[in-house]
Amino acid sequence: MKTAVILLAPGFEEIESITVIDILRRAGVQLTVAGCIKGAITGSRKMKVLADCSIDEVIDKDFDLLVLPGGQPGTDNLAADPRVKTMLEAIWASGGFIAAICAAPTILVSYGFLNGKRATSHPSVQSAMNISQYSEEAVVVDGRLITSRSPGTAMAFAFELVTQLMGADRAKTVNKGVLAKL
Repeated sequence: MKTAVILLAPGFEEIESITVIDILRRAGVQLTVAGCIKGAITGSRKMKVLADCSIDEVIDKDFDLLVLPGGQPGTDNLAADPRVKTMLEAIWASGGFIAAICAAPTILVSYGFLNGKRATSHPSVQSAMNISQYSEEAVVVDGRLITSRSPGTAMAFAFELVTQLMGADRAKTVNKGVLAKL
């Protein structure tokens, strides 16, 4: 079974987070929602989500995929949490995938994950991307790095994560019930 973790910090972007959680779980991925804080975490649009656990409870676990949602101040809160860097480095070292959407790819830039890689982000943070191969595609895959642009691309992003983890056939099977226009 494939495993994934999505990290939520106060101010996370709800569409990007909940869409990814829903589609990965429909696909049969063993997904953990880990919070930077204990208790309910309030998103950028004031939706409250109760994480499965805190980052502290999974920081030493192996995952096939780590997902960083965007949103503000969620992205800034993730970037300020040293546990996020620890988890990113561990998943990268173990051969796992790293995915970020909206403003969250800027976190990957700050830690050097996007050096020499193709990536995208929300247009509002494009100047902070500081990479040579910036793309305006909805979803960009460069090896084990997957980036996407915005809440409006969250469904395509989620299905690409399923494709990368479990194959295109699994993504098509899940979409038979969802009917997303991909």
